[in-house]
Amino acid sequence: MEVQALLITFREALEALLIIGIITSYLKRVNHREYTKYVWLGAALAVAASVGVAILFQVVLTGFAAMASEIYLKIGIMLVSTLLLTQMVFWMAEHSRDMKKSLEGKMDQFITAGNVVGMVIHSFLVVLREGVETVFFFAAITHGNIGAALQGWGAATGMAIAALVSYFFFKGTMRIPLKTFFKVTGAFIVLIAAGLLVQAISMMQDIGLIGSVMPHVYDLTWLLPEHPIDYEHYLRDHGVAPIFSGEVGVFLKALFGYSSMPSLEEMIAYIGYFVVIYLLVTSRHGQQSGKQEQPSAALEEQTKRVM
Repeated sequence: MEVQALLITFREALEALLIIGIITSYLKRVNHREYTKYVWLGAALAVAASVGVAILFQVVLTGFAAMASEIYLKIGIMLVSTLLLTQMVFWMAEHSRDMKKSLEGKMDQFITAGNVVGMVIHSFLVVLREGVETVFFFAAITHGNIGAALQGWGAATGMAIAALVSYFFFKGTMRIPLKTFFKVTGAFIVLIAAGLLVQAISMMQDIGLIGSVMPHVYDLTWLLPEHPIDYEHYLRDHGVAPIFSGEVGVFLKALFGYSSMPSLEEMIAYIGYFVVIYLLVTSRHGQQSGKQEQPSAALEEQTKRVM
């Protein structure tokens, strides 16, 4: 859970800090430092609002637990989180190129109109979006115990790393391009999303919401049990300990959705998810290549006319 929290917090906090950093750097560059405080005010209000959302979310989860319906809410959160995490990776990859230009244009409009309230609201919404997404993802990876994720070392470490990366980026001393950072973290986020999808399917099968053609395609408990309890049970029943500890299985299950005895549906969903991601990436690259070729073709046609 902590590694998941670290990656999610790092990704979300980095996006928010980069956007705020771009805005404040631009305000300083155009000699309008007086507006910087309003941008940070909006960001601070968004952080406070995100904490409020986390508390409200926990109250709702507790209410569902009291009604014995918590499992259905958890499943829903996992499925929605899978979609949101996937969308987040593709959205950042698509908009990272023109984000700086778009933000600066928005600031020009606020400066021209002297719209201080607009600046506060804009920075508030930018940071709040990342905060709400983080709360939602924490609810998914902790099965509803948001407080555990917020209090663990993963969230704090992710925030600290995001702050350091942002600092070195805006100081101009960071050698590794942010694009590389987002590609690497994006790959891990996709793995987390696939794991959440598989866990949601497993929970639906456990409560009988959906059936299974083949409940256990294979059994790797002898090699790597997915929980210390499975480790103890295997040792008790066979007199021989599994090769790897159940603690390793817990880590892999939390991070990647590992299962020592997956159902056929879990395997299809896991593999199918990556197939869909591959098709989306391929399609996206194809569209970008087409856009790059169009200006070249137009220039070639214009050259022919001149000649």
